Amino acid sequence: MRVGVAHHLGWAVVVTAGAGHRVVDRRRIELVEPGVPTAPIHHEGAHLDDAGAAALVARVRASAVRAGAAALDDLAAAVGPVVSLSLRAWSPDFPTDIATLRRVPYEARADSVMYRQVLDDLARDRGWEVHLYDADAERRAADLLGDRADEVLRGPRAVLGPPWAKDHRTALAATVLAGSVRGTAG
Repeated sequence: MRVGVAHHLGWAVVVTAGAGHRVVDRRRIELVEPGVPTAPIHHEGAHLDDAGAAALVARVRASAVRAGAAALDDLAAAVGPVVSLSLRAWSPDFPTDIATLRRVPYEARADSVMYRQVLDDLARDRGWEVHLYDADAERRAADLLGDRADEVLRGPRAVLGPPWAKDHRTALAATVLAGSVRGTAG
């Protein structure tokens, strides 16, 4: 099974695809525990000093590890063995220093990158391949799929019913791209 993630602050849409890019599971997962701030750098930590913001980020990250681990474990238990997890790419040189993260242009992306980094670590801990995709994942997957693009990327709505929106298509497209990396586009 290949898993694609379209994340938001504190939650994500997750689509799991099997052979032939058939959707076997779609769900919303929580990326932090209830009551934990979802944007510690961009919102909640904006009025804290660096030490206070760092402590808040550490608390949110720890919650994201617990919530993310539980969500991925639940997913794997439901769908069977997972081969890969696909996440939206981030810059490999994205800063980690809290003072830098709190400055423009990083402060608007730091929380989002934190969630992706946590999911990346959790997937690798489970022995899953991690694939990163860009904003044009749906177009690139459609190019790979050719005549099957509409059936694969939009067809699940007719079979599964709503919700099946852009996040779902993006997550599914990410699994298509991940499968093509090893020539297993199905």
